[in-house]
Amino acid sequence: MLGKKMLDELNKQMNKEMYSAYLYMSMSAYSEYIGLNGFANWFMVQYKEEMEHAMRIYNYVNDQGGQVKLMAIEEPPAVFESPLDMFEKTLTHEQFITKSINDLVDVALGEKDHATNIFLQWFVTEQIEEESNDNDIISQLKLIGDNGNGLLMLDKEVGTRVFVPQITGDSQA
Repeated sequence: MLGKKMLDELNKQMNKEMYSAYLYMSMSAYSEYIGLNGFANWFMVQYKEEMEHAMRIYNYVNDQGGQVKLMAIEEPPAVFESPLDMFEKTLTHEQFITKSINDLVDVALGEKDHATNIFLQWFVTEQIEEESNDNDIISQLKLIGDNGNGLLMLDKEVGTRVFVPQITGDSQA
């Protein structure tokens, strides 16, 4: 059984994950608008991953007998300066999510909620990968600079990213 504070914080985290999805959908739409379909694909895969993260929390809260509380999702930005700007904003956002996950772990440990602590370890590991991927692409975009051919090559490369679902239709994450 989840304590009230843990339940409230998990519901807030689910909202943050939904905002993340919304942000990446916006970046996907903008990438497509400016003709970078590979980046649009990359961000759409990211959108799907973030929705899956929200569903992990949704399923966990339900499995623990808690009540899921859906909250309003803030409007994300719709226009970006460049692909580099999008990925720098992505990294900043993922660092915010990492801190939020770490804060959740602290709540779980403080409440001696070992089940939730174990559940959250998947997210801790996932955030390491998220930030690493963003840093890699930022480094490549900085190397490319104003080279249009380099940008198109990277667009083609990131366009090969594929979403691999990790959650099945049942409530096991």
